[in-house]
This record gives sequence, structure tokens and C-alpha cells, in this order.
Amino acid sequence: MIKLIISGCNGKMGSVISNLVKNDENIEVVAGFDINTTSENGYPVFSDPSQFSGEADVIIDFSHPACLEGVLEYATRTKTAVVVATTGLSEEQKDLMEKASLETAIFFSANMSIGINLLIELVTQAAKVLEENFDIEIIEKHHNQKIDAPSGTALAIADAINDVLLKKKEYIYDRHSVRKKRANTELGIHTLRGGTIVGEHEVIFAGNNELIELKHTATSREVFAVGAVAAAKFLYKKPVGFYSMKDLVNE
Repeated sequence: MIKLIISGCNGKMGSVISNLVKNDENIEVVAGFDINTTSENGYPVFSDPSQFSGEADVIIDFSHPACLEGVLEYATRTKTAVVVATTGLSEEQKDLMEKASLETAIFFSANMSIGINLLIELVTQAAKVLEENFDIEIIEKHHNQKIDAPSGTALAIADAINDVLLKKKEYIYDRHSVRKKRANTELGIHTLRGGTIVGEHEVIFAGNNELIELKHTATSREVFAVGAVAAAKFLYKKPVGFYSMKDLVNE
């Protein structure tokens, strides 16, 4: 039985995870971390991780970037594994995760959807073939409550593409203030925010007289919860180290 803590338990994704694992006989939620300490899911909720004195095997963190340091401090002190699913993290926070992975098992993915991670694999294959003669653009769409832009997933897609290119691209987020033709050294990343869009990521390869589009659309937040729970099960009893969705998929 995996003893689970949900960080951000009273947020949208935390609530989805709570409902998802209720009938999972292999998981018991022993606590939640949240600034809102309302307890409606049958487990205690703490505003500060240091307030919890029980034992847990894995934390799923679907909270706010500001909460990450406290979660990692708790995790390294208690040697509790962490699935970091929070988006909008800074490079400094990613460095904190890397440092924490020297003391406990850390799993991080910019997007917990298995489908998105397959999309990344496909676009990197396409990028290697099309690099010379195609312009590459990324369009991401999310609901009007999302704070970070562009999405962490869009940046992860861009980074994955750049990693396989012979000539690295410059990320361009805004062209309205610059009146010039598009350079072939650019990789455009565009953000749309509106309504209740769960998440949509599209990669466009535009060549001479032909267009290739690869796209992933999430129609429910549950796809991210399913991926996070799968990551928690994968991480259970794993040795110290840094893990990603690629490790999960390849196991």
C-alpha cells in the first residue's frame, strides 16, 4: 500500500487526484498540504509540510511554484519521494529539484499526460528530418485562469526540438514590435488564453508548399491526474535519483 501525500490537495488538480485514488486499493492518502486547510476528502490537511508528523511514501505536488521549496525541504528531511507536477517553475527551482534528487527520488515532467510525451517524441523525430527546409512554430492554448505563459509544456516541446537540431533555434515569443521577415533561426512560441480550455499544444512545420501539423488536445484534467498517479506508483521504492516521464514509459 502506497502512503500518499497530495500537495495542493484542495486545488483543481488536487481534487481530481483525490477522487481518482479513492477506489484505488493500492493507494492511501494520508495527508494533504494546502493553504486552504479544509478537509473534505477524509484525510488531514496542513498549511505547512512541517506540521505533518506521520509517514508517507510519495508526495504528488500539484500546487503553486511558491510551495515547492517547502515540499522539497520536507521530502529531503524525511526521504519521501516526490512527483513534481506543478507548472511555471523557474530555472532556480529546477536546480532545487536536481539538488533534492541527490537525497531522495524526484520525478518531474512539464506535463503529466502520456499523450503529450508521445507528441514530444514524434516532433523530435520530425524536427531531425525537416530542419533544413521547414520553419517550426508552437501554439499552446489554455484556460483563462492559467498564470504562466507560455506553458511549461510548450517550453519542454521547444527544448526537446532544439536538443536534436544541428543548428539551435532562438525562441521568439512576440513579433508585433519588430517589423522584419521571419529568420530561419527562429522557433516561434505562441500563447492563447480563454474560457475553460484544458490544454492544447500544436507544433507546425511549415515548408515550401506543404504543411505538417502535430497536435495534442486534453479534454479533461483527469489525463494529468492519471499520469501523476502512474508516476507515483512508478516512483514508489525507487532509489535516490531524478526521474522523468521517459523513464516511466520505458520501464
